[in-house]
Amino acid sequence: MFYTAPELLALLVVAAGVFVQSRIGIGYGLLAAPILYQINPAYVPGPILIIGFSLAVVMVLQGLDALRWRRIFPAIVARVPGAWCGALLVQAMSQALLGLFLGATLLLATLLSWRAIKLRTSGRNLALGGFFSGLVGTATGIGGPPMALVYQAHNPAVARAELAGFFLIGTLISLGMLFGAGQLVEQHLLLSLKLLPGMALGSYLGYRSERFWQINTLKPWILAISLLAALLPITKGILALNGTI
Repeated sequence: MFYTAPELLALLVVAAGVFVQSRIGIGYGLLAAPILYQINPAYVPGPILIIGFSLAVVMVLQGLDALRWRRIFPAIVARVPGAWCGALLVQAMSQALLGLFLGATLLLATLLSWRAIKLRTSGRNLALGGFFSGLVGTATGIGGPPMALVYQAHNPAVARAELAGFFLIGTLISLGMLFGAGQLVEQHLLLSLKLLPGMALGSYLGYRSERFWQINTLKPWILAISLLAALLPITKGILALNGTI
Protein backbone atom coordinates (compact mmCIF):
# COMPACT_ATOMS: atom_id res chain seq x y z
CA MET A 1 0.00 0.00 0.00
CA PHE A 2 1.51 3.34 -1.11
CA TYR A 3 1.68 6.21 1.40
CA THR A 4 2.29 9.87 0.73
CA ALA A 5 4.25 11.97 3.25
CA PRO A 6 1.05 13.48 4.79
CA GLU A 7 -0.46 10.01 5.09
CA LEU A 8 2.64 8.73 6.91
CA LEU A 9 2.37 11.69 9.29
CA ALA A 10 -1.30 10.85 9.89
CA LEU A 11 -0.26 7.26 10.62
CA LEU A 12 2.19 8.43 13.31
CA VAL A 13 -0.39 10.79 14.81
CA VAL A 14 -2.89 7.93 15.12
CA ALA A 15 -0.23 5.67 16.66
CA ALA A 16 0.59 8.32 19.29
CA GLY A 17 -3.07 8.92 20.17
CA VAL A 18 -3.83 5.20 20.35
CA PHE A 19 -0.79 4.64 22.57
CA VAL A 20 -2.05 7.23 25.07
CA GLN A 21 -5.60 5.87 25.08
CA SER A 22 -4.43 2.27 25.44
CA ARG A 23 -2.60 3.24 28.65
CA ILE A 24 -5.08 5.56 30.38
CA GLY A 25 -8.42 4.99 28.63
CA ILE A 26 -8.84 8.36 26.85
CA GLY A 27 -6.81 10.74 24.71
CA TYR A 28 -6.92 9.33 21.18
CA GLY A 29 -9.54 11.65 19.70
CA LEU A 30 -8.40 14.70 21.64
CA LEU A 31 -4.79 14.35 20.52
CA ALA A 32 -5.34 13.04 17.00
CA ALA A 33 -8.41 14.89 15.68
CA PRO A 34 -7.00 18.46 15.55
CA ILE A 35 -3.80 17.36 13.77
CA LEU A 36 -5.55 14.97 11.37
CA TYR A 37 -7.99 17.73 10.43
CA GLN A 38 -5.07 19.96 9.47
CA ILE A 39 -3.52 17.19 7.37
CA ASN A 40 -6.79 16.38 5.59
CA PRO A 41 -10.28 17.49 6.74
CA ALA A 42 -11.70 14.23 5.35
CA TYR A 43 -10.12 12.39 8.29
CA VAL A 44 -12.69 13.98 10.64
CA PRO A 45 -15.12 12.71 11.76
CA GLY A 46 -15.59 9.48 9.76
CA PRO A 47 -12.12 7.87 9.61
CA ILE A 48 -11.14 8.97 13.11
CA LEU A 49 -14.34 7.42 14.46
CA ILE A 50 -13.74 4.18 12.55
CA ILE A 51 -10.25 3.90 14.03
CA GLY A 52 -11.68 4.79 17.43
CA PHE A 53 -14.22 1.98 17.08
CA SER A 54 -11.47 -0.46 16.08
CA LEU A 55 -9.39 0.61 19.09
CA ALA A 56 -12.40 0.17 21.40
CA VAL A 57 -12.89 -3.37 20.08
CA VAL A 58 -9.25 -4.22 20.83
CA MET A 59 -9.38 -2.67 24.30
CA VAL A 60 -12.66 -4.39 25.18
CA LEU A 61 -11.21 -7.77 24.16
CA GLN A 62 -8.05 -7.10 26.18
CA GLY A 63 -10.00 -6.10 29.28
CA LEU A 64 -13.01 -8.38 28.95
CA ASP A 65 -12.49 -9.90 32.40
CA ALA A 66 -12.59 -6.44 34.03
CA LEU A 67 -15.54 -5.11 32.03
CA ARG A 68 -18.96 -4.97 33.67
CA TRP A 69 -21.57 -4.00 31.09
CA ARG A 70 -24.22 -3.58 33.78
CA ARG A 71 -22.22 -0.81 35.45
CA ILE A 72 -21.78 1.29 32.29
CA PHE A 73 -25.36 0.76 31.13
CA PRO A 74 -26.63 4.00 32.77
CA ALA A 75 -23.91 5.95 30.99
CA ILE A 76 -24.77 4.42 27.61
CA VAL A 77 -28.47 5.20 28.06
CA ALA A 78 -27.77 8.75 29.23
CA ARG A 79 -25.51 9.41 26.24
CA VAL A 80 -28.53 9.40 23.92
CA PRO A 81 -30.37 12.43 25.42
CA GLY A 82 -26.98 14.09 25.93
CA ALA A 83 -26.24 13.78 22.23
CA TRP A 84 -29.71 15.12 21.41
CA CYS A 85 -29.13 18.18 23.63
CA GLY A 86 -25.72 18.66 22.05
CA ALA A 87 -27.30 18.73 18.61
CA LEU A 88 -29.78 21.35 19.82
CA LEU A 89 -26.96 23.47 21.20
CA VAL A 90 -25.15 23.30 17.87
CA GLN A 91 -28.27 24.66 16.18
CA ALA A 92 -28.94 27.34 18.80
CA MET A 93 -25.46 28.75 19.44
CA SER A 94 -22.55 29.92 17.31
CA GLN A 95 -19.47 27.71 17.32
CA ALA A 96 -17.53 30.40 19.20
CA LEU A 97 -20.08 30.72 22.02
CA LEU A 98 -20.59 26.96 22.10
CA GLY A 99 -16.86 26.36 22.52
CA LEU A 100 -16.65 28.92 25.31
CA PHE A 101 -19.68 27.54 27.14
CA LEU A 102 -18.78 23.87 26.96
CA GLY A 103 -15.07 24.49 27.52
CA ALA A 104 -15.79 26.58 30.62
CA THR A 105 -18.17 23.91 31.96
CA LEU A 106 -15.57 21.16 31.49
CA LEU A 107 -12.83 23.38 32.95
CA LEU A 108 -14.92 24.02 36.07
CA ALA A 109 -15.67 20.30 36.48
CA THR A 110 -11.97 19.45 36.07
CA LEU A 111 -10.79 22.04 38.60
CA LEU A 112 -13.44 21.05 41.15
CA SER A 113 -12.54 17.40 40.72
CA TRP A 114 -8.85 18.21 41.12
CA ARG A 115 -9.17 20.10 44.40
CA ALA A 116 -12.62 19.82 45.96
CA ILE A 117 -14.72 16.88 44.81
CA LYS A 118 -13.98 13.17 44.96
CA LEU A 119 -16.17 11.50 42.36
CA ARG A 120 -17.36 7.94 42.94
CA THR A 121 -18.17 5.53 40.14
CA SER A 122 -21.83 5.40 41.13
CA GLY A 123 -24.82 4.86 38.85
CA ARG A 124 -25.82 8.51 39.19
CA ASN A 125 -22.35 9.80 38.35
CA LEU A 126 -22.03 7.40 35.43
CA ALA A 127 -25.36 8.64 34.06
CA LEU A 128 -24.21 12.25 34.43
CA GLY A 129 -20.88 11.40 32.80
CA GLY A 130 -22.64 9.66 29.92
CA PHE A 131 -25.03 12.56 29.44
CA PHE A 132 -22.30 15.20 29.34
CA SER A 133 -20.12 12.94 27.19
CA GLY A 134 -22.92 12.86 24.63
CA LEU A 135 -23.50 16.60 24.99
CA VAL A 136 -19.87 17.68 24.66
CA GLY A 137 -18.97 14.93 22.19
CA THR A 138 -21.77 15.86 19.80
CA ALA A 139 -21.10 19.59 20.04
CA THR A 140 -17.30 19.61 19.98
CA GLY A 141 -16.11 16.10 19.17
CA ILE A 142 -14.40 15.75 22.58
CA GLY A 143 -16.57 13.35 24.55
CA GLY A 144 -14.07 11.35 26.60
CA PRO A 145 -13.22 13.57 29.60
CA PRO A 146 -16.71 13.76 31.21
CA MET A 147 -16.79 9.96 31.52
CA ALA A 148 -13.13 9.67 32.42
CA LEU A 149 -13.56 12.09 35.33
CA VAL A 150 -15.99 9.61 36.89
CA TYR A 151 -13.33 6.88 36.64
CA GLN A 152 -10.32 8.94 37.80
CA ALA A 153 -10.06 7.20 41.19
CA HIS A 154 -10.95 3.75 39.87
CA ASN A 155 -8.65 0.81 39.29
CA PRO A 156 -6.77 1.62 36.02
CA ALA A 157 -7.40 -1.77 34.38
CA VAL A 158 -11.13 -1.66 35.15
CA ALA A 159 -11.38 1.99 34.09
CA ARG A 160 -9.72 1.32 30.73
CA ALA A 161 -11.95 -1.68 30.04
CA GLU A 162 -15.22 0.02 30.98
CA LEU A 163 -14.39 3.26 29.18
CA ALA A 164 -13.60 1.14 26.12
CA GLY A 165 -17.00 -0.54 26.42
CA PHE A 166 -18.71 2.84 26.65
CA PHE A 167 -16.80 4.20 23.63
CA LEU A 168 -17.48 1.01 21.67
CA ILE A 169 -21.25 1.54 21.81
CA GLY A 170 -21.10 5.33 21.58
CA THR A 171 -18.82 5.34 18.55
CA LEU A 172 -20.94 2.73 16.79
CA ILE A 173 -24.00 4.94 17.29
CA SER A 174 -22.14 7.94 15.87
CA LEU A 175 -20.95 5.97 12.85
CA GLY A 176 -24.51 4.80 12.19
CA MET A 177 -25.76 8.39 12.27
CA LEU A 178 -23.00 9.51 9.89
CA PHE A 179 -23.82 6.68 7.49
CA GLY A 180 -27.52 7.49 7.60
CA ALA A 181 -26.75 11.13 6.84
CA GLY A 182 -24.58 10.19 3.85
CA GLN A 183 -21.41 11.42 5.57
CA LEU A 184 -19.64 8.06 5.52
CA VAL A 185 -18.66 7.08 1.98
CA GLU A 186 -16.03 4.99 0.21
CA GLN A 187 -13.36 7.70 0.49
CA HIS A 188 -13.62 7.62 4.29
CA LEU A 189 -13.35 3.85 4.37
CA LEU A 190 -10.18 3.94 2.24
CA LEU A 191 -8.63 6.60 4.48
CA SER A 192 -9.50 4.50 7.53
CA LEU A 193 -7.89 1.43 5.99
CA LYS A 194 -4.63 3.34 5.59
CA LEU A 195 -4.76 4.46 9.23
CA LEU A 196 -5.28 0.96 10.65
CA PRO A 197 -1.51 0.15 10.84
CA GLY A 198 -1.14 3.21 13.07
CA MET A 199 -3.83 1.84 15.37
CA ALA A 200 -2.06 -1.53 15.47
CA LEU A 201 1.32 0.09 16.19
CA GLY A 202 -0.07 2.29 18.98
CA SER A 203 -1.86 -0.67 20.59
CA TYR A 204 1.27 -2.81 20.42
CA LEU A 205 3.45 -0.10 21.96
CA GLY A 206 0.88 0.46 24.69
CA TYR A 207 0.82 -3.26 25.48
CA ARG A 208 4.63 -3.58 25.51
CA SER A 209 5.11 -0.49 27.67
CA GLU A 210 3.11 -2.04 30.52
CA ARG A 211 6.19 -4.11 31.41
CA PHE A 212 8.29 -1.10 32.41
CA TRP A 213 5.73 1.70 32.87
CA GLN A 214 3.10 0.86 35.43
CA ILE A 215 0.26 3.37 35.93
CA ASN A 216 -1.07 2.94 39.44
CA THR A 217 -3.46 5.90 39.42
CA LEU A 218 -5.29 7.53 36.54
CA LYS A 219 -6.26 10.77 38.28
CA PRO A 220 -3.34 13.05 37.26
CA TRP A 221 -3.39 11.78 33.68
CA ILE A 222 -7.15 12.12 33.27
CA LEU A 223 -7.23 15.57 34.87
CA ALA A 224 -4.38 16.79 32.64
CA ILE A 225 -6.11 15.58 29.46
CA SER A 226 -9.47 16.94 30.66
CA LEU A 227 -7.82 20.32 31.27
CA LEU A 228 -6.43 20.29 27.72
CA ALA A 229 -9.84 19.26 26.39
CA ALA A 230 -11.40 22.26 28.16
CA LEU A 231 -8.81 24.80 27.02
CA LEU A 232 -8.94 23.84 23.33
CA PRO A 233 -12.59 24.91 22.65
CA ILE A 234 -12.16 27.96 24.92
CA THR A 235 -9.13 29.12 22.95
CA LYS A 236 -10.82 28.43 19.63
CA GLY A 237 -13.96 30.28 20.78
CA ILE A 238 -11.99 33.35 21.86
CA LEU A 239 -10.09 33.43 18.56
CA ALA A 240 -13.35 33.09 16.63
CA LEU A 241 -14.97 35.95 18.56
CA ASN A 242 -11.94 38.13 17.86
CA GLY A 243 -12.13 37.30 14.17
CA THR A 244 -8.75 35.55 14.14
CA ILE A 245 -10.18 32.31 12.70
